[in-house]
Amino acid sequence: MQINKESLELRKKLAKHRPDFIRQESWRYVRLAENWRKPKGIDNHQRKQKKGWPALVRIGYGGPKASRGLHPSGYTDNLVYNVKDLEKLNPKTDGIRFGHSVGKRKRLEVISKAKEMNFKIFNARVSLSGSKS
Repeated sequence: MQINKESLELRKKLAKHRPDFIRQESWRYVRLAENWRKPKGIDNHQRKQKKGWPALVRIGYGGPKASRGLHPSGYTDNLVYNVKDLEKLNPKTDGIRFGHSVGKRKRLEVISKAKEMNFKIFNARVSLSGSKS
């Protein structure tokens, strides 16, 4: 059963109409990756929104408010650092993601508690057996 199904479908539908935002002249030079950079040049055609140039990233292209912050699985994405953080969350709607500073020992504790409470875990990275990988 997927939660927030309508919100995710709406987000997917709106994303189809959103243009691909690519870095200016990335199609021209191999050294430039396609990832977005805002054009800032004084005579820049893309910044001036001339016809025939790719679209600029603007607030109007944003997704629906209801689906912001949702993981593709439909759960909300919540950072967790210890077992105490789990008490504030609802396993039916909230998924958990470990903070980058959480070590292996505490991660194992939180994973075992989260499994008891039926939480969706996005970045477990450690098996419960405790073996190195």
